[in-house]
Amino acid sequence: MTQLITTELVELDQNLGNAPEAVIRHLASKVAAAGRATEVEGLFADAFAREQETATGIPGGIAIPHCRSAAVTVPTLAMARLDPKVDFGAKDGPADLVFFIAAPDGADQEHLKLLSKLARSLIKKDFTAALRNAASEAEIVELVEGALTDKPAAHAAAPVADAVPVAAGVGAAGAAGSASGAPATGAAGSGGRGPKRLVAVTACPTGIAHTYMAADSLVAAAREMGVDLQVETQGSSGAKALDPAVIAAADAVIFAVDVDVRGKERFAGKPVINAPVKRGIDEPDKMVQEALAAADNPHARRVPHFGAEEQAEHEAEERGEHIGQKLKKALLTGVSYMIPFVAGGGLLIALGFLMGGYLITKYADNIVVQNSLFNLPTEFPDNAWGPLGAYLGAVLFKIGALSLGFLVPALAGYIAYAIADRPGIAPGFVAGAVAGFMGAGFLGGIVGGLLAGYIAHMVGRLQVARWLRGLMPVVIIPLLASLVASGLMFLILGGPIVAITKGLNAWLSGLTGAGAIALGVILGLMMCFDLGGPVNKVAYSFAVAGLGAATIDNQAPWQIMAAVMASGMVPPLAMALASTVLNKKLFSLAEQENGKAAWLLGASFISEGAIPFAAADPLRVIPASMLGGAVTGAISMAAGVGSKAPHGGIFVFFAIDNFVMFVVSIVVGTVVTALSVIALKRWAVKKTVDTVEPVPVTV
Repeated sequence: MTQLITTELVELDQNLGNAPEAVIRHLASKVAAAGRATEVEGLFADAFAREQETATGIPGGIAIPHCRSAAVTVPTLAMARLDPKVDFGAKDGPADLVFFIAAPDGADQEHLKLLSKLARSLIKKDFTAALRNAASEAEIVELVEGALTDKPAAHAAAPVADAVPVAAGVGAAGAAGSASGAPATGAAGSGGRGPKRLVAVTACPTGIAHTYMAADSLVAAAREMGVDLQVETQGSSGAKALDPAVIAAADAVIFAVDVDVRGKERFAGKPVINAPVKRGIDEPDKMVQEALAAADNPHARRVPHFGAEEQAEHEAEERGEHIGQKLKKALLTGVSYMIPFVAGGGLLIALGFLMGGYLITKYADNIVVQNSLFNLPTEFPDNAWGPLGAYLGAVLFKIGALSLGFLVPALAGYIAYAIADRPGIAPGFVAGAVAGFMGAGFLGGIVGGLLAGYIAHMVGRLQVARWLRGLMPVVIIPLLASLVASGLMFLILGGPIVAITKGLNAWLSGLTGAGAIALGVILGLMMCFDLGGPVNKVAYSFAVAGLGAATIDNQAPWQIMAAVMASGMVPPLAMALASTVLNKKLFSLAEQENGKAAWLLGASFISEGAIPFAAADPLRVIPASMLGGAVTGAISMAAGVGSKAPHGGIFVFFAIDNFVMFVVSIVVGTVVTALSVIALKRWAVKKTVDTVEPVPVTV
């Protein structure tokens, strides 16, 4: 097995900057320089995105930035002992020990287990003391390899009681208690019945570090209190489910998770403490105490039965949210699940047009049914790439069209899911299918999804007999919610929504001149307002939702898509131009490095490439981006540029009509934004920009 860490991946007592971003970039460069990653920027982007989701600092002056990345070729550990320390978000202060865990997307289970094992070792005080006392890179490597093979750490200041290792689904604390021959005492509320029994699930998005550290921390805290705690770690190196008998005997459950708990229904009815996985590392004792208190509290929040008791979950989660926040959350959930159908389907349709010609729409059905690779069509569009191109184009077009056919049902289904959890999915999909059948389109999907979700939610609140609870989520809720929501769509709401949709489509199709330019300006402003946030997503969703209605005779949806994509490319390209070409001195070293990556991100239509610049200087970057985006949107609409693909930037040139003007609009907007941000940085409230100390980068 490949060695996880080598001396060339260790940095001792160095100044790597004063921000997590600088440290992570430096360690990513060491991984790439060691030949363990194909590029620095891709690895840095994945690691820093994970850092922005949840800070990776943990108590004890330690940080564990980590990620899975397609740029990583070999599972790797890079380590830095910092001087000075850098704040990675831990409650007890900055970190001086930083372990960067880089795993490939397809890392094997053995490597993942070792990476997870190292993360768990970092909560052991003797191990971290030895790391701080190590005099050389070779000594660090020896200590890490010793931790991975369970050798005792050398150079420790004093031995410290270690957390009992937790195998997924195995009760370490309970095992320790029973091995002693007498039950532990002192659990709050035990009342003479022996220790309280708790179960827990830990999980984080990456599933390498925090998942297992939280498990060990919770077990150690529970053991000190005399509590029997068994943990299920839902991580990347595999998970073994807790024994149903163990769950049934538990007095309460702890969810220390940043993602959905798999098999959550197994814990239905148990008092629950729910918190981010990092709290399981930072405050394990408090979480155990809260779970013990919940076990004795008849009014404590409980894991829902996904039916009759679902109200408890939603009331707890939604407390303090107003209706606007709830609607926004539901709509963004629907859009996020819808986009993959549209992105994949749209690109397939674009490829179908490329190979089969624009008239392939008239031939596709007959070709895919009546022909094959061994029986190529004889009737096909004149501009197709011959019989084979016509056949493949028809197949690609049809697959894409069928994928796009899920646009409205998926939107409605997952809006309902956001409101009513899993029981809302089926009624939402049905209501969305009804909206599509009636021609109510995108608006019909939104209305149908909201109806299905809220009706499923209300049906789920009904108090029913215990024997009927099992039927609620699989029969009763889908039946009643589908009947009511889809019935309302057919009988009352569908007709007016269809009329509105047709009127909107007719208005968009008839936009010319100033009207089209104004729409381009609005879309450009929205795309650049929050760089991938809710406003950006609204504009993008509006564009992709119309692709299914576009035809040769009605090209307005394609033109809207082109304006949205072109405008979204402007901010990262402009930041790249300004920071790497026009005026480097106005940007920090970190921003200059980000600017190099932003060229490719912008060309690929990834607006988020401008986020590091906007985060550092929002009052200059965002207005400048909006100005350039508005210019680009206006030029694109005025020139009649069209895009049959919903994503891909310049790399889907074959799917873009009037590609020259598409490029011209982007170039003009990019220059406008770049010059604007430079002007604002020079003359609008000057400030020192070189606040980040130089970071040596090895490539």
